[in-house]
Order: sequence, then C-alpha cells, then structure tokens
Amino acid sequence: MSCNGRVALITGVNGQDGSYLVELLLDKGYVVHGLAPYLRYGLPVDPRITFHSSDLSDGSNLPEILDACRPDEVYHLGAQSHVKLSFDLPVHTVDVTGLGTLRMLEAIRQHQLRTGRQVRFYQASSSEMFGRIVESPQTEQTPFHPRSPYGCAKVYAHWQTINYRESYGMYACCGILFNHESPRRGEAFVTRKITRAATRIKLGLQSELRLGNIDAQRDWGFAGDYVEAMWLMLQQPTPEDYVIATGEKHSVREFLVEVFGHLELDWQRYVVIDPAFYRPAEVDMLLGDASKARRQLGWQPKVSLRDLARMMVESDLQLARREAAAAQVG
Repeated sequence: MSCNGRVALITGVNGQDGSYLVELLLDKGYVVHGLAPYLRYGLPVDPRITFHSSDLSDGSNLPEILDACRPDEVYHLGAQSHVKLSFDLPVHTVDVTGLGTLRMLEAIRQHQLRTGRQVRFYQASSSEMFGRIVESPQTEQTPFHPRSPYGCAKVYAHWQTINYRESYGMYACCGILFNHESPRRGEAFVTRKITRAATRIKLGLQSELRLGNIDAQRDWGFAGDYVEAMWLMLQQPTPEDYVIATGEKHSVREFLVEVFGHLELDWQRYVVIDPAFYRPAEVDMLLGDASKARRQLGWQPKVSLRDLARMMVESDLQLARREAAAAQVG
C-alpha cells in the first residue's frame, strides 16, 4: 500500500521500535519526522528523516514542531521504558512516560484547533500495565494491576489517550504491546543482555552473566513485526485499542537455553543469579491474546522465539568478533 505524501511524526525515534517504524513508513512512501531529546549512537538513522529535538518532560516546543511537520499521523513511542530503572527514577519515569504523553496529546489537540486538520495518534501502551495478572491470557478487557513506576505511568498514559478520544473526538488509539525484541534492543533489556553476554563468553571476552529472576515468563515477539501492527491501527476507520502479542509464553531460563545452545555452550556454567537484579515487585508471567488484532487488523506475528533468538545471537556474534579483533590490535 502506497502512502505517498502522508506525513508521520515518531517520538522516541532513536529507540528500537522507532528505527523499525522509520524503515516501514519510508518504504510506504511517507515523509517521516523524528523526535527525541538526542540521537542515540549505534542505531541506524535514515538520512531521509527530519529530526527534531524535544524533551517530553518539558514539551514546550511541541506546538512549534507540530506546526512545522503538520503530521497526518503521530506515533508516540517516546518514554523512559526500562522497568528496573523506573524503580530508581520513579519521578522522572512518570514525568516522561506518563505526563509526556499528556503533553503530546494536548499539543495535538491544540494543533487541530489551530489548523482544522485531523491527526491520528498512536500511544505505545505496555503489557506491564497488567502486572499482577487476574486472568490469562490478557486481552483488551483485562483489568490493570501495574507493579512498577513504569507500569503505573503507562496506565496513566493509556487512560489519558482514551480520555482524549472520548472527550474531544480525537483519533487516538493504544497498542498494548507485549515484549518485543530485536538485534537493536538496548543492552540493559534482559534478552539483549543475554545475547550480548553469551556471544562475548563464546569468544572469551567475558566470563559470566549475572541475572535476576530467570523463571519470569514473557510473551516475546519481534519488534519488526510489532511496528507493522502500529501502522495498521492508524489505518482503520475508527480508533480502537489492541493487544499485540504472539500468544506464547517462555521463561527467561528457556531463552537462556536457546541462546547458549545455539552457541554450543552450557548456560549453567556461566550464569550467576544475583539478587541485585530482582525488582522490588516482580511480574511473574505475561501472556497476550491478540485475536482482536488478527481479526480486525489482519495482523499476525511472523518471527518465532527461536528465530528471534538466533537473529539476535548472530548479530551480537558479529559485534563480539569486532570487539575481539579490536582488542588484538590494541
């Protein structure tokens, strides 16, 4: 489907999802603008996008950016998105992840009043909103019980998005995305922490990997698949909210077996359980039911956990080899 001439603004463009979404939208013929407080080194930044600097904890220049871009669609991915870090920086997390969404929604509402143009808004909601689950699998109707400052901030942002849709008639929808990973995932997140460490161990660059709760179970998918769902949501006649998930759960332990097994290593020889990596309140299991997205959007995941793990291992193995070569030169 060609979308020549349509304009999209992506917040958090320097993150994992932002990078995949940029590629998707450019392939569809969009004019793409990206917003972030800074450009993060190491992730691809396509020279065809126009970059804008803004801090969601302030947001004072959001009206100016919206007037300059005149977007047809806004994909709001920007957040402090690390759950463990949110316990260390709860006020900052709520300010950026929660209030930052409100700042963006209000800026869009005011922009629409000034210009008379409709802007379609996507909010990146999270499975962490479910927290201590009351039913499994989780659907769009499952009650929330967040277990971290991040989860609480996402619940606030989620309901503000719904409130703006119902109060002002805005085209605003929420994608409740379960865990989604890729070779571009930040190294502080557990899947990438594992693939990064395992490949370095394989090449003798690292001796151990310290982790917390390896029995936690998650519904893991591929970020490249999940950004397609974001786009599909904004192409519908009416705005609605959707769970995006694979419908399969796996433990961190299973992911360890897959990753280290692919490298012909015994993970138990190298993994150390460290209480420092446990959260004050744990989320033991998350499992999503994306049947609504399959039915209404025609969306379904394409990449299995095994293929995802191998994709990440092969990418990090190349990185580790470059590290080893640089160490030899040094």
